[in-house]
Amino acid sequence: MEAIIILPRSLFYTTDISVTLWILNRNKKARVVEPNGQVKKYRNRENEILFMDLRQMGSPYEKKYIELTDEDRAKVTTVYHNWQQEGYEETYENVPEFCYSASKEEVEEKGFTLVPSRYIEFVNRDENVDFDTKMKTLQSELKELLTAEEKSKEDLLSVFKELGYEIKL
Repeated sequence: MEAIIILPRSLFYTTDISVTLWILNRNKKARVVEPNGQVKKYRNRENEILFMDLRQMGSPYEKKYIELTDEDRAKVTTVYHNWQQEGYEETYENVPEFCYSASKEEVEEKGFTLVPSRYIEFVNRDENVDFDTKMKTLQSELKELLTAEEKSKEDLLSVFKELGYEIKL
């Protein structure tokens, strides 16, 4: 197993669930290859698996679907290729809610589960929310909406009255 990648929901026409890609590679040993005249120096990854979660990526497509943009695909491939190659210590880092490189020992400790969410760090955004401040902001926004609704209602009743079709509530 080389990498496990969770794709965004609604990426395919035939299903709206998140699809998970399993990238298998029998040759994870260090080696040098020269595809298209470009030298690539792969490092030994025999005891590692890259987990990636792309569910936060993508943009709406045809109203109910998601597509990975060129930027999204470039980011994913760059991270993946950087992780594979020598010098990855400078070019790759684990990113919360996006990617994590797990060692064989970590996978074993977690009962050999290959669910990316067991490895990729989740950021709890609710911990840092000041409840009182948030509620006062919501209160203010709701007051504005209700005031605007009342004004619209008065305007609508006035228009009907001017047309001779008064509505009495």
